[in-house]
Amino acid sequence: MRKIEAIIRPTKIHEVKDALEEAGFESITVTDVKGRGKQKGVMQQWRGRKYCVDLLPKTKLEIVVTEEDTDMVVDIIQKIAATDSIGDGKIFIYPVEKIIRIRTGETDLDAL
Repeated sequence: MRKIEAIIRPTKIHEVKDALEEAGFESITVTDVKGRGKQKGVMQQWRGRKYCVDLLPKTKLEIVVTEEDTDMVVDIIQKIAATDSIGDGKIFIYPVEKIIRIRTGETDLDAL
């Protein structure tokens, strides 16, 4: 099993969520986060004064899938979340050793 963690633009989360659900991947965790990458923030102006916002709002999406489904989920996220502009985000993939459903005690694939 693999955990896919994607940091994407907040404006893209509903499109990504809908595309994943349509493909059969309904269980996700979504968190509002702030961060920065190579863009190092943006310059903004307020009341005539310029200032740098170096921690930009992003959305973190986490989903655990089988190894066989990993590429499909990554392709969906990458295709839907891309705007071809700097700041589109990143996708990280981690191995998952064990899953336990707290309510029933089911483990691994049964717990997904």
